[in-house]
This record gives sequence, C-alpha cells and structure tokens, in this order.
Amino acid sequence: MPLPVRLGLYYGAIFIGAGVSSPYLSVWFVHHGLSGSQIGLILSLPMIARALTAPLLAIWADSFRLRRTALAILAVAVTGAYGLMALPWGFAWWMVVWFAASSMFSTLSPLADVIALRRARVDGFNFGWPRGIGSAAFIVGNVGMGAILTRGSPEVVLVWMVAASALAAFAARFLLPPDPVHEEGHAAAFADRMAGLSSLLRDPVFLTAVISAGLIQSAHAFYYGFSVLVWKRQGIAEDLTGILWATGVATEIGFLWFLEPWRRRIGPRNLLVLGGIAAVARWSVLAFSPPLWALFPLQTLHALSYAATFLASLLLVEQLSTPRNASAAQAINSALSGGVLSGIATIVSGWLFDHTGAHGYLLMAGMSAAGLCGAVRLYGVRRLNAT
Repeated sequence: MPLPVRLGLYYGAIFIGAGVSSPYLSVWFVHHGLSGSQIGLILSLPMIARALTAPLLAIWADSFRLRRTALAILAVAVTGAYGLMALPWGFAWWMVVWFAASSMFSTLSPLADVIALRRARVDGFNFGWPRGIGSAAFIVGNVGMGAILTRGSPEVVLVWMVAASALAAFAARFLLPPDPVHEEGHAAAFADRMAGLSSLLRDPVFLTAVISAGLIQSAHAFYYGFSVLVWKRQGIAEDLTGILWATGVATEIGFLWFLEPWRRRIGPRNLLVLGGIAAVARWSVLAFSPPLWALFPLQTLHALSYAATFLASLLLVEQLSTPRNASAAQAINSALSGGVLSGIATIVSGWLFDHTGAHGYLLMAGMSAAGLCGAVRLYGVRRLNAT
C-alpha cells in the first residue's frame, strides 16, 4: 500500500472519532444534565493544560526509538479513558477522565504531522493528500452521528469514540512507517530533548508565529463547543447540523487536495493572513444567527479560517524548528491552537452561550483579529523571506 494512503488511513482513524467528539460530545453531556458552563469547564481544562502537557508528552514520545510507538501507546490509553467516561459518577468524574483522555488524544495529530511532513518532503508527495483523507473521515463522523442522533440516544456518541480510538491504536502499529525519532536510530537523552524545547521557547519569531496562528485557530472554540446547540435553538435538526459541519470540512479537503500549487506560490505567511481575514468575517456574521441558506456559504470559509491557518502554522513551525526539536515544536503549536488559548476561549464560550447565545461568536471574531495582527508582523522577519 502506498505510504500516502497508509498515512491517510491513520489520520482517518483519528478523525473519524474527532468528527463525533468535537460537535456532539456537548450533546452527550447535556443528555446527562450538565449546563453550558459545566460543559465549557470540562472541555477547556485539558486545553489550558496543554501548554504543559503537550510539550511533556512530546518529550516522552521522543524517548522511544520509533515515532509510531508513542502513538500506539497513547491511542490505547485514550480508548481506556473513553471507556471510563461511561461510569455515571457525575461532573467531577467526567472532568478528571476527560482531562486525561483529551490531553492524550490531542497529541496524536501533531506527532503524526511530524512523520507526514518529513515523509512528504523526502518522498515528494503532497502532505495535504493524507491529511485530507483524515478530514474526509471527520465528515463521516459528522454526518453519520448526526443521522444517528435524529433517531437514537446520545449514548451512541461515547460508543463511537471508544471504537474509533481503538481503531487509531491498531492503525498506529500497522499503518505508520517505522521512522526513527532520530536519524542515528537511538533514543535521545532527556537533557538533549529539554534543550531542544528550551531553544524554541526563547525564539521570539517562533512564538509570534505560533501565538498568531493559535489565536486564529482557537477562535473556533465557540463553534466547536456550542454550534450544534446554537443551531438547535434555531430549530435546525442534528442531521442538518452534521451536513453543515460536513460542508465546512469538505471545503477543507478540497483546499488540502487540490490547491497545493497555489499554496506553494503564496507561502505560509500569506496563508495565515488569509485565514485570519476569513475567520473575522465568518464569526462576525454567525454572531447574528443568519438563516439556514446563509450558513452553507459561511461554512465554506472553513477552508481558510481553519485549513489555511492550520497548514500555514505547520509549515512555519517546520521552518523555524530543527530535527531535534520538531516534535516539541509541533506539540507547542498544537498546545496553543487547541490548548491554552482555545481552553480559555471555551471556558468563556460556555458562559457566553448560557447568557448571550450566538453572540458569543463576537469574542471569536476579536480573537481572530488579534491573530491577524500578529500574522502581519511576520512579513518583517528575514528568516522567512524565502517563503
């Protein structure tokens, strides 16, 4: 089986679960009696802690000889944690277990990105192809669970998540290539791994890039946590919600699969700016609860607000890191975009949903504008002039 297909199937195993947990876990929590503020707190705590947990997990992952080993172990642990969510012990229990599960699951994609980006560069294929397969699996989760929830119990959400994480463990072991963490084939000493992390945290250009991209990506927090509930208040059923989410991800796939030549021409800095502009426009309009017919064109902006920003951040981080700290660099990038910034935004989003409904999107527009300002500053960085 060609390597891009194997990588794509691995991403698919990750995102067929994320395609359910991202939009529908809040439905599962509501089914069990939690409020918007409680849901926001549960979802946000592992995000905030990712500023610490993601780099530490990346350093731990680099202690193995092969990159795929850590990915398989993490997926097995996530499967067990998701299973523990089924125990009916209430808010505090779910908060603790979700913290562990989300912290580990959110590390899978950035660690896989290190493998895929390197192989795409060395073997000469478009990184967007395997990543796009993962996005297609995300759509399967969106649409499939949306259809199930119109007729079935929200309990199915957790069952799907457990099965998907088990599939990700299997895929990590049998689909990912046996790439070594270090070219010499040995595991690096702990001191060397910490030194690589420290050099990143002292680099102002690296921090500007990841914080700017992180603000734009984290501005999806209200959408991820509460869009299903906002649309439900508008009278939009779960099956249509799944199609709306799928519309956004479908444009993301088109961007990743078919716009590679254009992406190479404009470079990651321009991609980041375009993503920021699209995000400001998208969240500003959604704040005023537009009708269903307008939601579909707004969802196509996901190709820029998410996909362009995501790809720009990966490419910028790859250019601003070295082989010895590549895992830590992508983990820090992920920790900011889906971590501390997104966690703070999610906490606030829970309160905003309870008190203002769709107007909570206005905070997301403000975050995107701040990220856009930081992205513009990268135009003056000489280290990135070749991009």
